[in-house]
Amino acid sequence: MITYYTDGSCSPNPGSGGFAVIKETETAIVGSEQMSTNIRMEGRAIIEALNDANGEPCRIYSDSEFWVNVITKWGVSWEARGWTKKGSEIKNLDLVKEVYELYKKSQAQLIWVRGHNGTLNNELADIWANKAREERLFGKVLL
Repeated sequence: MITYYTDGSCSPNPGSGGFAVIKETETAIVGSEQMSTNIRMEGRAIIEALNDANGEPCRIYSDSEFWVNVITKWGVSWEARGWTKKGSEIKNLDLVKEVYELYKKSQAQLIWVRGHNGTLNNELADIWANKAREERLFGKVLL
């Protein structure tokens, strides 16, 4: 089973953003956007992990409790209601729909991990997300 750790970065927020996916401690998949938000970069990282897994069984660790909830809990009811929610609009709906569709077709297990608590690959994802943002990196990097 493939293991991924994902993270996103934005500074300022909103502002220049970067994301990273650490795959099996050997590869980083990175990308950046000139104008983004931290939430969007966190979501983009999960999308990249799902795309890389290409339907194979995998575990995706994310320190974004928001995205884990969107994908595993809230997305079900939002989709059933025609992508609406009570009381307000769904922010980042383009990414919400994209990640939710990928997740439904996947064999991924999405796991929330507390950020910045010493989990090696989560820390590595944070470092690479910041590096991607600062250097506007795209693609795969061997670690």
